[in-house]
Amino acid sequence: MSTQWNSIKPSDILTKEESHQLRQRSDLMGFYLLAHCWGLIIGSITLFALFPNPATFLLCLIIVGSRQLGLAILMHEGSHGMLFKTRWLNERLTQALAAWPMVLNMNTYRKRHMAHHRFTRTDADPENYLYTPFPVSKGSMARKILRDLTGIVFLRTQIGIFRYIWGDRAGRLERLKAFYTGPIVFYAVAITGFALAGRMDLFLLCWLLPMATTQQLFLRVRNIAEHATMEDLENPLKNSRTTIARPWERLTFAPYFVNYHIEHHMLPFVPCWRLRDVHRLMLKRGFGNEMEIRTGYWDIIKLNASA
Repeated sequence: MSTQWNSIKPSDILTKEESHQLRQRSDLMGFYLLAHCWGLIIGSITLFALFPNPATFLLCLIIVGSRQLGLAILMHEGSHGMLFKTRWLNERLTQALAAWPMVLNMNTYRKRHMAHHRFTRTDADPENYLYTPFPVSKGSMARKILRDLTGIVFLRTQIGIFRYIWGDRAGRLERLKAFYTGPIVFYAVAITGFALAGRMDLFLLCWLLPMATTQQLFLRVRNIAEHATMEDLENPLKNSRTTIARPWERLTFAPYFVNYHIEHHMLPFVPCWRLRDVHRLMLKRGFGNEMEIRTGYWDIIKLNASA
C-alpha cells in the first residue's frame, strides 16, 4: 500500500459513486491527447519550415520542447494504465508514440515510478535524488538552468541511462534490446523521412535541439514543482505539490494536467484529464488549507532558489 494512504485514503476524498465515475478511462481521450501533442509538434515544425525566421524558430523551440515533455507525461499516464481504456492500445501506442520518441521504455519506467508512488519522499523513493538538493542558491539554480539550455544535462542523462541499462554482464544484451530496440526503430523511420524530404535540418533544429535544451528546462522546473522543498514529508498533502498553472505555463511547464500532483498521488487511478475535478472536490471538502498549493511556476523557482 502507498505510504500516501497511511493517514488519508481515497475513500476519505471521494464517495464510491465519484470514485467509480472519475476512474473511467477513455480510448477516445487517449487518441485525442496523443493527437493534440503530435499536432502541436508537427504544426510548429511546419510553421518554421514554411516561414523560417527567428520568431518561428523560437516558437518551435518552446512548443516542441514543451510537447516533448508532454510525450513523457503521456508515457507516465500510460504507465498507470490510464491513457487508453483498452489495454493493448495503452501498452502499444504509449510505447510507440510517447516513450520511444523520448528514448524511453514504459515498462522500465513503470517499475521505478510505482516505487516512487509507494514510497513518496521517503528514503526508499527511487526518485528522491531529484528533490533532495533543493533549495539551492540563486547562482546554483542559474547554473542548472544554463546546463539545461546548453544540452549538458541531456547528454549526462543519456549517458546515465545507458550505463544503468548496461549494468552487470548477466542479461546485458537482453536489457539493451528491450530498452533501445523501440527508440532505434522510431528514429530510423523519422530520420529516413526527414532525409527523403531533404530536410535533415528540421530534424536537427526542430526535434533534436528542443529535446536537448528547452525540454530539459521544462522537465527540471516540473520536477522541482512536484516534490522539492516540502515542509512535511510525512504528510501526503504536503510532500507533493499542486501548482495552479496559468495558460502559458500549461503550454510549457505543465502539459496535460501534470500540475495537479497532490491529486494524482492521492488518487493515482484517476486519468489526468479528470484531475481538475478531483482538485475542486478536495477544495470543496476542506482539504485545501492543508494542501501544498502554489500559484505559478515562477513562485516555484523563487522558493527553490532561496538558500
